[in-house]
Amino acid sequence: MVEVENALSKLKLNGIKETITERNREAIKSQLSYADFLNMILQDEILYRDNKKLENRLKTAKFKSDKTIANFNFKFNPKINEKQIKDLASCKFVDETAPIHIVGPSGTGKSHIAQALARCAILEGHDALFISQSDLNADLKMALATDTVCRLKKKLTSITVLIIDDFGLKPLNEKLEDFIHEVLDHRYERLPIIITSNLHFTEWMEAFNNKLLGSAIIDRLKGNAYEVILDGKSYRQTRNQKK
Repeated sequence: MVEVENALSKLKLNGIKETITERNREAIKSQLSYADFLNMILQDEILYRDNKKLENRLKTAKFKSDKTIANFNFKFNPKINEKQIKDLASCKFVDETAPIHIVGPSGTGKSHIAQALARCAILEGHDALFISQSDLNADLKMALATDTVCRLKKKLTSITVLIIDDFGLKPLNEKLEDFIHEVLDHRYERLPIIITSNLHFTEWMEAFNNKLLGSAIIDRLKGNAYEVILDGKSYRQTRNQKK
């Protein structure tokens, strides 16, 4: 068995390597044919590789925590449209390359829903990236300093589901406005984007210094978009407030 495991290591068949000893016992006990035994260990390898891909996609997404549709408390704010959100969880927005705007006051679950929808897309085999406007600005500054803007742009225009969190929380500077315009122009009608914001969509222009560029960006975001309104009380209440 040691020789077999060494050969599996060389061939990078790690899924089979993990189960080969147990599968061999099962095959002997059940008197499996060679074909059935081969199929069994090949299925182990496929499952192992699929799990690794899922693990890597979740790592790349840079989610803040394990946010899902299942662990979102819809009863906390009854005004939230549960049916709409669960319908979006089917990932039809990916096929439609449609933007999603998730807007509402702080603490109502915007980031949670955005990450949960992206997680659904990941489970369907897509990749995703969660990034706040502040972190995007920091990444752009670093890219400008290291002459890697093209690399950053390629990353943001190739990922299937891009989430920009806390959009408009701070005014955009000139370089960030230009960069976001380039990214959205490339993604427009090709790949979906999810935007979370404390500002209603009609107020997004307030975040831009260059109103002409802001208008072009908003125009690309509003076409065929889904708007999710999260209204009600904040989850981030103090213990005294919850009593």
